[in-house]
Amino acid sequence: MSKDIINRVEKSSLISIDLEDYSLSGKRHQIDLKNWLADELYLKEKEFRIAVKNHDWKKYKDCFVAINCSSKAIIPPWAYMLISTELTTYARKTVIGNLVDLERKILEDEIQKIDLTQYKDKSVIIKGCSNNKIPMSIYYSLSSRLLTVTKSIMYGEACSSVPVFKKKG
Repeated sequence: MSKDIINRVEKSSLISIDLEDYSLSGKRHQIDLKNWLADELYLKEKEFRIAVKNHDWKKYKDCFVAINCSSKAIIPPWAYMLISTELTTYARKTVIGNLVDLERKILEDEIQKIDLTQYKDKSVIIKGCSNNKIPMSIYYSLSSRLLTVTKSIMYGEACSSVPVFKKKG
């Protein structure tokens, strides 16, 4: 008795979303302002402005850049603004924060672009396993957008999912 194996997941109306699909490719850089400070502790405006002016900003062309300060120094907002202004000509995206904050912002922006009409009254599963670490807030952002249109939301894999939301009525 040989029976064909039927893939019930493929035949179901379940739509799977892999958040890795929304992570943009491209180099990531982090600019640590600590390296631009006197004794890695305090900002001298004149020297800082000279360093910014002489920095090779072209190396950030089409890259994603996080700007932060890993020391305990108090950095005035204008310093971040000055560097961000220089980066706007070259970088694809700039954030104030670390590389995790950068990835979160990239994914957040991509999730906001999703056309939700394809998920209207559908059952959706948000894939749980990924090669890249997806920030927890991204799962929230996606699910909060989806629950406005979907019939149900699950988390995990089709073979072992956890129900998250089911529309009443």
